[in-house]
Amino acid sequence: MQDTSQKIVSREALRDIAASLRKDNAHVVFANGCFDTLHVGHVRYLEGAKAEGDALIVGVNADSSVSGLKGAGRPILDEKARARLVAAVRAVDYVVIFAEPNVEALLDELRPHVHAKGTDYTEASVPERATAQKLGIRIAIVGDRKDHSTREVIESVRRSPHG
Repeated sequence: MQDTSQKIVSREALRDIAASLRKDNAHVVFANGCFDTLHVGHVRYLEGAKAEGDALIVGVNADSSVSGLKGAGRPILDEKARARLVAAVRAVDYVVIFAEPNVEALLDELRPHVHAKGTDYTEASVPERATAQKLGIRIAIVGDRKDHSTREVIESVRRSPHG
């Protein structure tokens, strides 16, 4: 059984890994998110992303960027825990933690074939759309309809008489 922590790599190592994958004609897919309390929607998103290619690289927002994006009290889990949980998902091949507010720099560094986003986006609303187009990266909207969220999970736990 593989130690999932081995899937978590530095940006420097990931640049070499991505280049090697492309050299071997592997179709590289990149997905990203906060993944603050992993839930079924996240798993379906990652499985949908993996279906777009051969190797799935996932960017996990650093704690500092989650706080900026989600507000006070977030993240619930620290970046190392969130990265480890994402790495445990079978569909995921590599995980990298990033601090920027979006993944434009990672797209430029890694040059994946596909940039996968969840169904809460449309191709037109993907923040990195211009960068992806400039680099020739196809955008794929994947996963199931967004009818669950981390915010809802947190609220459900807060309302629970057992929590």
